[in-house]
This record gives sequence, C-alpha cells and structure tokens, in this order.
Amino acid sequence: MQDFVAIDFETANGKRSSVCSVGVVIVRNGQIVEKIYRLICPEPEWYSYWNTRVHGLTAKDTANAPVFPDVWEEIAPKIAGLPLVAHNSSFDEGCLRAVHRVYQMDYPDYEFHCTYQTARRIFGKTLPDHQLQTVAEHCGYDLSNHHHALADAEACAWIAMQIIE
Repeated sequence: MQDFVAIDFETANGKRSSVCSVGVVIVRNGQIVEKIYRLICPEPEWYSYWNTRVHGLTAKDTANAPVFPDVWEEIAPKIAGLPLVAHNSSFDEGCLRAVHRVYQMDYPDYEFHCTYQTARRIFGKTLPDHQLQTVAEHCGYDLSNHHHALADAEACAWIAMQIIE
C-alpha cells in the first residue's frame, strides 16, 4: 500500500463518540509525509477511570481543546480520497461514525483497512497475539508510547507499509 492514512482515536469513556485525541499519519508513495496529533473535547464530556488508565488523558487535558468538527475541518481535506488504515479498524471506524453522527456531520463512507485482521491472516500463530505492540515489534517498529494516538497511528502506518498490498 503506497498512499493511505493511518488513524487512531482514544476515547474518554465507553461511548465511541467520546474521542478525546486523534493521531493521523499520511503516507504517500510509501513515505510518511505528515503527522497530525490533536486533543479533542469529548462528547459526552466525562472521563472514565478505565479509559484514563489506558491513555493517561483527563478532563484537564482537554478542557480547552476544540470540539471534533473543528479538528475534522482541518484533517478532512488532507485525507480526502485516501483509504484509512487502523489496527482493529472496527473500533476506529466506529468512533469516526459515532462522532460524525453526534455532531450531525455528513459521513463520507471512508474506505477502511485493518492491520489487525491482516496481521492475523499473514502471521497466524507465529505471533503470541496480534495486538498493536506485538505486530509493530515483529515488523521492526518500536512502539514505546503505546496508547498515545499519534504513536499508535505511526505504528499502524509502519505495519501497513509492510503487510498491506
């Protein structure tokens, strides 16, 4: 895969619409050309203990952050026409659809590819699991800042460049 966008969302709580950060890595001609990381004021605007425990973000971190439509207004033109790639894409696509729905934004039917499913198919039982950090390490990427949206998106981009045709 030569031209695509790797994307990762972190959520504030159990609602898929509660995106509190996004990482975007744009790949053209097999090279990373742009990285975007934004904090987002989540909707609904509350943090679960468990989500904070995973990614470390709190209401204090996003208190002055823009809402999703403002963030997406910047990102959408940069990714127009490119397929999106995520590790466990059903989660990230679900977040993107949910937040579009909450803000009554038109959803442009993004094409999604999943590095998790592809890794399961390609690597099978040669890996102990197919979690992002495991697959990234197997593909030669050091994911030392797991659950930071940009770090996860960059790991996903690296994996996609290795295994998705």
